[in-house]
This record gives sequence, structure tokens and C-alpha cells, in this order.
Amino acid sequence: MNGYMHPYAFPFFGMLIWWIPWLILAYLVYQDAEKRGMNGLLWFILVIIPMLGILFLIIYIVLRESKPAREKTPLEILKERYARGEISEEEYRRMKEELEGG
Repeated sequence: MNGYMHPYAFPFFGMLIWWIPWLILAYLVYQDAEKRGMNGLLWFILVIIPMLGILFLIIYIVLRESKPAREKTPLEILKERYARGEISEEEYRRMKEELEGG
């Protein structure tokens, strides 16, 4: 080498250049899977496995397209409206009973 880098350091830096973007990509998959209710930790681990990670990343992209992000339930929307003050307590109780089937 030319004196600027130790000869044993180069493989380590090459490994870092590969692993850092891969970790970032796996973390983004984790966040997206959690939003969609798809066990983010499992997908993080599967994507980060060397070589097989590419295959699992492709599988995840295909699977996530077919499953939309979880939407709020009517009861959650009702609770939010009550918390914001859009409806009164009486309206909240009446609507809640209707939603719960009572």
C-alpha cells in the first residue's frame, strides 16, 4: 500500500460499504412491515441474511403489495372524534353502542 492505509484494513472497509446500506434497507423493511402488521422483526432478520436477503427482499416486496396498510377500525375513528371534541359524550356513547351491536 502507499502508506495511507494499513493492508489489513481494506477488507474491513469493503465490508462496511456493503453492510451499512443493507442494514438501512433492512430497517426500512422492518418499519414498513410493522405498519402493515406483518411481523417486522422476522422480515428484518430475513432481509439481512447474506445472499438470501436479496431473495427475501423480493418476496417481501411482492407480498406487501397485496396487503394494504392496516386501516383504523370504526371504533378507533369514533374515539379520535370524541377526543378532538367533534362529538359530545352522549353522541359518543350512542354511536359506540351501535358499533358494538348493542
